[in-house]
Amino acid sequence: MIPSVPNPLPVPGPDTRIDLHAHSTASDGTLSPVELVRSAAEAGLDVVAITDHDTTAGWAPAVAALPPGLTLVRGAELSCRWYGVQPSIALHLLAYLFDPEAPELVSELARIRAAREVRAERIVDSLRADGIDVDWADIQARAAGGTVGRPHIAQALIRAGLVRTTNEAFEPRWLGWRYHAPKEDLDVFHAIRLVREAGGVPVFAHPRASRRGPVVPDALIVEMAAAGLAGLEADHEDHSPAEREHVRRLAAELGLTVTGSSDFHGEHKTVRLGAFTTSVASYERIVAAATGVPPVVAP
Repeated sequence: MIPSVPNPLPVPGPDTRIDLHAHSTASDGTLSPVELVRSAAEAGLDVVAITDHDTTAGWAPAVAALPPGLTLVRGAELSCRWYGVQPSIALHLLAYLFDPEAPELVSELARIRAAREVRAERIVDSLRADGIDVDWADIQARAAGGTVGRPHIAQALIRAGLVRTTNEAFEPRWLGWRYHAPKEDLDVFHAIRLVREAGGVPVFAHPRASRRGPVVPDALIVEMAAAGLAGLEADHEDHSPAEREHVRRLAAELGLTVTGSSDFHGEHKTVRLGAFTTSVASYERIVAAATGVPPVVAP
């Protein structure tokens, strides 16, 4: 049995490499959980977090395959929304080390996953209605048991020769607007409460990624911090240098932990594991604040 310990970094040093945001085929990554942890070790990481969208399905296989010397942080990326403006703004919450059996959180995540599946099938139906030859059954099969999301549909468009890259598939003429469909999300304050009640640690993912669309005002992050938000992801490929610095300043003002992560998705993105990392001090703050499940370290 692989032991779990409160602090699996016995001698943390300046060269310790920690990536706290990575996806597997349990959601919309292209590597299985087993392949993800092996790739993390090959990339020279000491700690990696598995943070699939709205699911913990990848946890068990990742733990079972954990390479020697690698620490696994179990987490998820929750699909959230702020309803304080119209139109409302989508945002993502990284939830670390929460109890995967917390009833209310389990129920909400199941609801969100079911809604994702319905949304994806609706998008495929719209594409097919316009004569675009994408097959729902094939997309489901290639999702390898994970919940189908828009990146899976983007891959189908690439295979059909209609677009060259995932980024192109998300342009307005495709999934970005013309073939967009609304999805259900968690109210962000409700999500923060659920994560905290499950013993987890909530961190706001890529909070200033303006290239993705509208971002929430700093005033909302102040409210989120008061409600239990623990940290902000500053170093991310979708943040410009100025945006990263803005996030760091805000985190310092609010006493929040600062993280850095690759947001790795395999072939769905060009960013590599460990492209951005989290400091040992920030990692230790997250571990110390968690009461749900501990990190897992291979012997």
